[in-house]
Amino acid sequence: MDLITLVETIGEAPAAAMLGLATGVVFGVSAQRSRFCLRAATVEFARGMLGPRVAVWLLCFSTALVWVQAAELTGLFRSTEARMMAVPGSWSGALIGGLIFGGGMVLARGCPGRLLVLASSGNLRSIVSGLIFAVVAQMSLHGILAPLRDRLAALSVTAGGHNLNLIDWAGLPQASGLILGLGFAALAIVLAWRNRIGLSPLIFGSGVGFSVALGWVSTHALAQISFDPVTISSVTFSGPSAATLMFFLEPRRVLGFDIGLVPGVVLGAGLSALLSGQFRFEGFDGASSMRRAMTGAVLMGFGAMLAGGCAIGAGVSGGSIFAGTAWLALCAMWAGAILADTLLDRPARVAHA
Repeated sequence: MDLITLVETIGEAPAAAMLGLATGVVFGVSAQRSRFCLRAATVEFARGMLGPRVAVWLLCFSTALVWVQAAELTGLFRSTEARMMAVPGSWSGALIGGLIFGGGMVLARGCPGRLLVLASSGNLRSIVSGLIFAVVAQMSLHGILAPLRDRLAALSVTAGGHNLNLIDWAGLPQASGLILGLGFAALAIVLAWRNRIGLSPLIFGSGVGFSVALGWVSTHALAQISFDPVTISSVTFSGPSAATLMFFLEPRRVLGFDIGLVPGVVLGAGLSALLSGQFRFEGFDGASSMRRAMTGAVLMGFGAMLAGGCAIGAGVSGGSIFAGTAWLALCAMWAGAILADTLLDRPARVAHA
């Protein structure tokens, strides 16, 4: 069944939700099997290692770059129509929010995408942290934290009424994005070879990046045939987590790509964990572990909304279309995570040594 037939059969909004569901399943299976995690990669890097977690993250990022840029070069996708590019971006929000998010990610022991995958595998700690993240994200979007987020975001914004495309800003040919992605992919393969990573983690790590391209291309294709406006977006967990939470709390429910994405991840990661024998229930190790995780979830909820996306939404989805504020947010997330590991976790490791 092609997309036009799907829309004519079930309608535009349910079709968008189905696309989100399919994208989420691909992400969930791939992230669960590859153990993709930005926090783990940044901690590994902070401790002076270019190990398997860095290799898997870099492979995911490079795969997203290659597929998305190839789709743009072949006319399957236009990044200028993506919501992230069509509206002004916030430099201050990306910097401050990214630093806050990175620190929270270390405290919570995972970014929102990783927490959702772990929760689907039976990790009760991640369920609690994920719910807190979604509530704080909603508070930062429309609730009591929204004024503070707006003030911080307004400190410095992109000019021209839209985000900055780094390729255009640098005056480079459009193919530069694809070439850079291939370069990152080569580096990822070298690191994978040095760390003796098997074929399975590499395939599924690439699948995480491919899910980002799938989201961009599918929502773009839907927008071309829909009568009503369709938001062109991809994988992210800040807005969709809050939207999914409110979907089940509000009497008026509206379907869309975001509403399908989160259940898709749960379905994909849960089935993958069950089939691989990795599904097991886990709880908090103690009160201090709970406080740490809850604090991290709060910081990530506010930081993600301020930065314009989470580790996946800004870091990979936004990075794959070369949104200027997304790349700044990604760098700030790495810096915040490295700083948190250096100041909080490293002294604890030394004390217990």
